[in-house]
Amino acid sequence: MITIPDFSLETEIGCDFVAGVDEAGRGPLCGPVIAAAVIFPNRDIKIPVIIRDSKKMTRHMRADAYDWITKNTIWAYGECSPSEIDELNILWASMLAMKRAVEKLTSTPKFCLIDGNRLPDGIIGKPIIKGDAKSMSIAAASIIAKETRDKIMQDLAKQYPEYGWDKNAGYPTASHLQAIEKYGINQHYRKSFGPIKERIKNGTKVD
Repeated sequence: MITIPDFSLETEIGCDFVAGVDEAGRGPLCGPVIAAAVIFPNRDIKIPVIIRDSKKMTRHMRADAYDWITKNTIWAYGECSPSEIDELNILWASMLAMKRAVEKLTSTPKFCLIDGNRLPDGIIGKPIIKGDAKSMSIAAASIIAKETRDKIMQDLAKQYPEYGWDKNAGYPTASHLQAIEKYGINQHYRKSFGPIKERIKNGTKVD
């Protein structure tokens, strides 16, 4: 059964301009981690598309939702690069990407609902476990983050077609791992991640 998010959590906060915040791309071996922040300025608006946890949506559903969200909400995204991920670790890089997304919003939120169990430093808000299944704003942020990151990986795949990033989004599929063995490790890889660290140790070429 798929849980349908709504504005209950936003309403409980008791103020306008509540931002939902979520990230995409913690697990891949390469590419940035992306976070998005979304504010619905009018929670009474009729929403003609499906908005839920982006992982529970088809590509077509996400594309339709992304198009509507970007036209009808206040939104922004932030990112952390592979080198920042290696320096900070993926948890703290994700937190920093969330903070950057909130700070890029054109209207400052009075409160933030953060997907997960931790609040980024300097953000006034509340962490919500499985928030993308509960909060409409967080679900919308999950869609923006996922679509934005997928587009970044598709653009990178045009420069490095041999790795198949347009299909695997940087995740460690069998074909992706084989491509790494064959073509080496470039600047877009997260060198602190186990499969990449192990290959560097075993002599895989590093650009």
